Amino acid sequence: MGRERQQLNAEIVDLCLLAGKIMLQNGAETYRVEDTMTRMAAALGFPGAHSYVTPTVIMFTINRTEPVRLYRIEERTTDLEKVTRVNDISRKLSQRQISSEEALQALNAVDDDGHIYPLWLQVLAGAATGGCFTVMFNGGLDDAAAALLVSGAGFAAATWLHRLVQVKFFAEFSAALLIGLLAYALVYWGAGSEIDKIIIGSVMPLVPGLLITNAVRDLMAGHLISGLSKGAEAFLTAFAIGTGIGLVLSFL
Repeated sequence: MGRERQQLNAEIVDLCLLAGKIMLQNGAETYRVEDTMTRMAAALGFPGAHSYVTPTVIMFTINRTEPVRLYRIEERTTDLEKVTRVNDISRKLSQRQISSEEALQALNAVDDDGHIYPLWLQVLAGAATGGCFTVMFNGGLDDAAAALLVSGAGFAAATWLHRLVQVKFFAEFSAALLIGLLAYALVYWGAGSEIDKIIIGSVMPLVPGLLITNAVRDLMAGHLISGLSKGAEAFLTAFAIGTGIGLVLSFL
C-alpha cells in the first residue's frame, strides 16, 4: 500500500508540474501558475500543496512530508491559447468533471500541440501591426505601406535568429538594426516619406507588451522576484530595440 501511495503521489505531482510547465512556457503570469497547480492538487486530495514559481524554475510539493520536485524552464514563448486550455482542464478537474488520468491525457495533448498559427501567418500579422501603428502615429499611407514590408521583415528576422542562436538580445538587436536599415532605404528610394513614423510602427511587433504587463501583475500580486526579473527582461528587449535603431540613425 505504501508503494502504491507513493506512486499515486508522484503521478499527481507530475500532473501539476506538467500544467505549470505548459502555462509558464506560454506566457502565463507567475501567480496564475502557482494558483492553478495548487488548485489541481487540492482537487486531487492535497489541499496543503505548496508551489514556488519563477520565470525559469518551478518547485512543487503536495505536502510537508513529500520531497520537493523541481522543473527548469529553458524556453518561453507566447501562446495564450495553451494557457486557456490548461485553465479549462484545471477547472474541469476541480469540478470533478474529469479524472486525473483524463486530465493528464488532455495536458499531454496540449503540450504536444505546436503553435496554433503558422509562422507565415504570424509574420503577416506582424506586418499588418506595423502598418496599422504607423497610421495611428499619423504616418501617411505611403509610410504605412513601407511599414508593412519593414515590420514583417523585422519580425521574421527576430523569429529566425532567435531559433538560430538562442540569444534573445542578439535576435532583437539584429531585427531592430534591419528595421532601421530597411526604413532608411525605402525612404531614400521614395517608397516612404517619414522615416521616424515607419520605424516607430515597425518596431511595435517587437515591443514586450505582454512581458511588461505580466511583470506589473506579478509585482501587484506580491511575487517580487518574478516581477523584477520579467521587468529586467523587458528592459533588455527595449534596450536591444533602441540600440539597433539608434545605431542606424547615428550613421545616417
